[in-house]
Amino acid sequence: QVQLVESGGGLVQPGESLRLSCVTSGSIFSLSDMGWHRQAPGKERELVATITSGGSTYYADFVKGRFTISKDNAKNTVYLQMNSLKPDDTAVYYCNARRMANPRYDYWGQGTQVTVSS
Repeated sequence: QVQLVESGGGLVQPGESLRLSCVTSGSIFSLSDMGWHRQAPGKERELVATITSGGSTYYADFVKGRFTISKDNAKNTVYLQMNSLKPDDTAVYYCNARRMANPRYDYWGQGTQVTVSS
């Protein structure tokens, strides 16, 4: 019933940019804190960035100054603009919608592959 659909991943060279998008339903989007997480092979999933329903943002230290999370409420879409990409950014990037107040939920997309390689 609830879907989060990521797009925008791909293969880029170091220093290049990608913009990831995640679209979900309006009812979920309007009530959720949205986030991007990533998981590289053999590593634990890690938080990249979040944006609350009110627009407050948080970034992991390793992406500060390079990545920007934003959202378009009219399009029910959250974005992750990734600049100055590094090989260590290579991972599957997952979109997350979470609500801690009732009704509580925690939804995940299927992920989109980002590969940074020369």
